[in-house]
Amino acid sequence: MPVGRSPKKTETLEIRLPPETKAAFMARCQGAQRTASEALRDFIEQDLRTPRRRSLAWRILAAALAGLAVGAVAAPSLARPSGSDAAFQRLDANHDGVLSLDEFKAR
Repeated sequence: MPVGRSPKKTETLEIRLPPETKAAFMARCQGAQRTASEALRDFIEQDLRTPRRRSLAWRILAAALAGLAVGAVAAPSLARPSGSDAAFQRLDANHDGVLSLDEFKAR
């Protein structure tokens, strides 16, 4: 094989496109004075060289879900600190589940 020549291309790739998309792509390639095969090979090579990064939207979604998970775990303990049931029961003299002003003042 002569020096400077790229290896022979032996594989094919079939792509299905709507006719108008294919026509627009072929016109763009012709305007750039390159073949559709060259354009697609360049795209594939560039895509393989570029490391995949998660988009900002996925990062925000992950952070939001993590925040919700922490909130779901922390919320019950924030709403009713531990030991508050016993203290409430002592103040709720008539055990109706509601603390009246008179019950509060009595303690």
